[in-house]
Formats: sequence, structure tokens, C-alpha cells
Amino acid sequence: MNTPPITPDMTVLDVVSTYRGTEEVFRRYDNQAGECVCCNALFDSLQEMAAKYGLNLQELLAELCAAAQNME
Repeated sequence: MNTPPITPDMTVLDVVSTYRGTEEVFRRYDNQAGECVCCNALFDSLQEMAAKYGLNLQELLAELCAAAQNME
């Protein structure tokens, strides 16, 4: 089964609701962000979230995609 791609324009909510296993990835970024990402950036796109918290977008996407694929 092929997992549809996770893209920078998807919101945090889109990703977590489609791929429940990605919630753990977002939690790992809470310390770096300085707050709960799922609580405070739920409606932000991944690109907006990465810019807001100074995160590496490509690294975030890779981790989210890996978590989504592990759910299959």
C-alpha cells in the first residue's frame, strides 16, 4: 500500500488526523518549539509551522513520512 505524500502545504491537523502515528513526531519537536505544536499550530501548514518555530522543514517532512509509512 502506498502512502500518499505528506507535503509542506498540509496542516498539522491534516497530517495527524490522516496518520495518527505522526503525533509522536510532532511531540518530539515540542521542546525545540518551546510549546505544544499540536496545541498551538494545529491549523498551520507544515511550512508555516517550520518557519514559526525555526525548524528544518525537509527534516520534519522526512520524519513525518517515515512515521506514516511505518503505520502501513
